[in-house]
Amino acid sequence: MPKTKLLIVWTNGDKEVAMKLPLLYGSVILEREYWEEAHLMIWGPSIKLAASDSEIQERLKSMQDSGVTMSSCIVCSDDYEVTETLEGLGIENTHTGEMLTECLKDDEWAVMTV
Repeated sequence: MPKTKLLIVWTNGDKEVAMKLPLLYGSVILEREYWEEAHLMIWGPSIKLAASDSEIQERLKSMQDSGVTMSSCIVCSDDYEVTETLEGLGIENTHTGEMLTECLKDDEWAVMTV
């Protein structure tokens, strides 16, 4: 059975990396029907970037508008003191390790880490 869902785990805090891979690819994958479902998981230093950079926030909104769902690590967002900011961007703050583990064990999901 082919994989139909993609989990992008974005951990890198570098803006150029963010713009050129997870946010660029993530913004077109559903409309081009590369995947049936996609989720962006924001974890670690990428959380600070997502909470503070307006250009990144615009790209995140575009991805959400295309149907990509998003979550961020609640432990990290609390550590960076940006939980409310991310919630305001429509990003669910959760214990991301649970979803990551489920996706790694599920044959329908491909997992890409950046």
